[in-house]
Parts: sequence; C-alpha cells; structure tokens
Amino acid sequence: MAGYDDRDGQIWMDGKLVPWRDANVHILTHALHYASAVFEGERCYNGTIFKGREHSERLIRSGALLDMPLPYTADEIDAAKALVLEANGMRDAYVRVVAWRGAGEDMGVASARNPLRMAVAAWEWGAYYGDAKTSGAKLDIAKWRRPSPDTIPCKAKAAGLYMICTMSKHAATAKGCSDAMMLDYRGYVAEATGANIFFVKDGEVHTPLPDCFLDGITRRTVIGLLQEKGIKVHERHIKPEELEGFEQCWLTGTAAEVTPVGQIGEDFRFEVGALTRDIAETYEKLVRS
Repeated sequence: MAGYDDRDGQIWMDGKLVPWRDANVHILTHALHYASAVFEGERCYNGTIFKGREHSERLIRSGALLDMPLPYTADEIDAAKALVLEANGMRDAYVRVVAWRGAGEDMGVASARNPLRMAVAAWEWGAYYGDAKTSGAKLDIAKWRRPSPDTIPCKAKAAGLYMICTMSKHAATAKGCSDAMMLDYRGYVAEATGANIFFVKDGEVHTPLPDCFLDGITRRTVIGLLQEKGIKVHERHIKPEELEGFEQCWLTGTAAEVTPVGQIGEDFRFEVGALTRDIAETYEKLVRS
C-alpha cells in the first residue's frame, strides 16, 4: 500500500480541496515543533459519519482548551467532512480532522501570532486490531501512565497527549501484542493507547472513571446501549489487581469500534463471552442504521 503522503484523492485544507499529494505544510509549522494541534477520528458508514456533529463540537472544545480558538463553526466543519467524502467518492471511510498552529511570526513556545489551520482527509480503514475483533486482542501493560489532570488538558483530544501512547504501543507490538493498557497517575486502570476499556463480572459492567483521560464518544455510546439492555454499568476507579476477577473485557473507540480483549499482560485472561459479542453486534447495527 502507498504511504499516506502518496495517494490519489482530495484533502480539504483551509477552506478548499487540494490534490492529496499537495496537502503539505512548511517545516517551521509550529505544531510540528510544539504539538500545538488537536484532532478527531471519525468513521463514515453507508454515507453517514457516526456522531459527526459530536466530533466537530469536541474538536472546537479541544482547540479552546489549548488556547486555539478555531476559526470554523461545527456546521462548517461538518460541511468540510461531507465535501471530502463526496470528492473522494467514499461511503465507508475513516475521517481525520486536524487543526493546528501553522508557520507564522512566532517560532518559540508562544504562537499567538501564527495562523490556525485545519484539514480534513478520509481513507479506507478496516478493523483497527485486525482479527482481534473475533479472537480477542492481547494487551501489554504500559510503563507510561496517563498524567494528572492538573498537568495536561486531559479533556482535549490533543496531539501531544498521544506521545506516550505511541511509545506504549510500539513496546506492545514488539512483544506481539495488539495494544497496551495504561494506568493513570494514581495506579488505577485508565485506558488503552487509543481506546477506552470495559470489563464484565457477574453480568455487570465496570469501566474506569474518565477523570484524567478522554471520555470517548464511542465509550458513552456503548454505556447507553448497555443501559438500554438493562445491564448495570459501574463507572469507577479500578485497581490492576481486580483484573483477575473479571470474566470478559473489550475496548471501544472510533477506530477500534468494539473489540474484545482475550489477555492483558501475562496473568490476566478473558473469554470472548456472550455479552461482549452482543454489545459488539448491537454497536455494529447502530452505526449502520
């Protein structure tokens, strides 16, 4: 497959479509040096982006948290996404919206005089964890922890917050794992590198309280689906030693969708059970309805 910089198609940049290979930025773009960027990952099913407006609104909130007031409304962001899908003839796709501080008068840490830019791209992307959607993913336990909320804007989907996720996933894949589970700064279970995590015990669901990491849109959707089925959901702090008592586990995220987990670390194993399969199927029906 061609690299992401060498493909046919159109990318929306700063208000207009440009050929894919021409969607470039200057080497002194502020975001490249200081991670002044926010983004959204979205999936389009049968021509409709699932929760597209919620993603657009979160992008705007993320920008505000990073002192980056985006120059686009949610309506304008939605329109840009629709234009990209139409221009590329896509009905099923992954959509990436990214906003960043560009090159300008500032090249130090401060960047208030630099322009705010935005781009939208879309491409075909299958199951994020491959055959793990049926057999169950294997997770490493990351050495890096999600930071305290008084050290980072943890409610923003900001590019810089993913640096430790990248390192954690590299370490995991080197061990033959699909991903890594991260703890938070207190030692509680937090999330995977790009997905939220759920556990099942005695017919009830337990999921970490998102008080220092992103409360995912897919996470909230799945909680709603569980509650509609009459299944009790506990949002709480979960200690790593509790993993031994859980029977099932799954991940949620726009890219991950609902992916079962079969193993975490060397000691914790889970069945791909009936509830995991049911919620995955229910989610799949919802996004394509």
